[in-house]
Amino acid sequence: MKKRYFTIALLSLFCSCALYPQGYYKDVFMDGGIKLTSMERLPAADLLGLSTEHFASARYSSTFPPTKEDSLVQDRLFIGSEVDLNGILLYPDGQPRFRVIYVNGGKAASHGLSLKQEGLDNIRRFVDGGGSYVGSCAGAFLSSAATVKADTLYPREYYLHVWPGATRATGLIKNFTGMRAAKDSPLLKYSDFGGDRYIDSVRHNGGCFAYTVKDYPPETEVLLRYDYPYEKKGTQIDGEISAWAYKKSDRAGRVVVIGSHPESVTSGERLDLMASLLQYALDGNGAPKIKAELKNGSPMKMFRTTLQNSPDSTMIGDKQYHHFKVIIPRDAKNIRVTLDGAEDYDLFLYLNKGDYAFRNNAGYKDIALGASKVMAFDKLDAGEWYIGVECNNTVETVATPWGVEYTGCLDVLNGVPYSILVSWD
Repeated sequence: MKKRYFTIALLSLFCSCALYPQGYYKDVFMDGGIKLTSMERLPAADLLGLSTEHFASARYSSTFPPTKEDSLVQDRLFIGSEVDLNGILLYPDGQPRFRVIYVNGGKAASHGLSLKQEGLDNIRRFVDGGGSYVGSCAGAFLSSAATVKADTLYPREYYLHVWPGATRATGLIKNFTGMRAAKDSPLLKYSDFGGDRYIDSVRHNGGCFAYTVKDYPPETEVLLRYDYPYEKKGTQIDGEISAWAYKKSDRAGRVVVIGSHPESVTSGERLDLMASLLQYALDGNGAPKIKAELKNGSPMKMFRTTLQNSPDSTMIGDKQYHHFKVIIPRDAKNIRVTLDGAEDYDLFLYLNKGDYAFRNNAGYKDIALGASKVMAFDKLDAGEWYIGVECNNTVETVATPWGVEYTGCLDVLNGVPYSILVSWD
């Protein structure tokens, strides 16, 4: 009964927090790419009611170099194509298209190499722009900047460096460990794991722990520690950091990783553990970015493409929000907010005093179909107002052996042009 209560409590907490993070295409993208385990379902995401997509390549036990099809699909997803210049993770302006990327277990170095520098750079842009990162085992290794062997640090060029510390291999293969959460672990916001802050029998297969002796980022949050009081050949892991988190800035997403494998479990405290890791990452999405402060009578034109490298004037993507602000003076009257967009698209307009303007909190909104909108006011309270523009169009999906293929409104992947204008007398 107690275990069921905490699962329900976690779901209730998610539902209460789910209204604010709008402006993403979907919640989770699961990377089961080259040399990673390829799962088609993430049970913890299902528990939390999250929308997901995935890439399932040939399993990591396959030959390397990978098949031509694996390479072509992975390049198209992570690096981009003519149809989607930024790749699946990013909007045309480089902002995150999903809230979280989850990276599976497998072979971290081989997967990083297969992503190429362009793919690695896009994942770094994803995290720097506010998307969060969750990784287990190989996904934890890949998040780091270096690995340790015999107390020597080896920098890893083809790792992501989104957590600027070093990982050390446990040397423990095909085994299980316990994990303990400290009293101040942020995971306890989501579950207390049966009341004892302890998770038993978490699968472990060649994973890692956070190396604290050298180059340990002081901003790292300790989430869990290994409970493995048994003698083993090589490195002893009892009490070492098994799960940790890192957030570089308010604008960046949160990195949440674990050296073991709770990701495929479908019940019990290990499922609650994976759900808690995901939830902490979701709650760590970066703050929205303001594109510009609008001036009276001066239109802001959002018409540039990804390739023009001007993100603050780049077109809007599917289900994305663009945010602006404007200072309305005390004597302003006959105030108009005008949105003028490309035909055949649905752009929604929101206005809010003192905070970001989303569909669920805006003081004024226009969600009529079409891309042209006008809000007119005799007067508005003086001060700082926020404007949100939402692109309501998105792609359709068709199931494939590796994930989904996009169809339908493909043009939106490279962006919809529009202009926004605020004017007053």
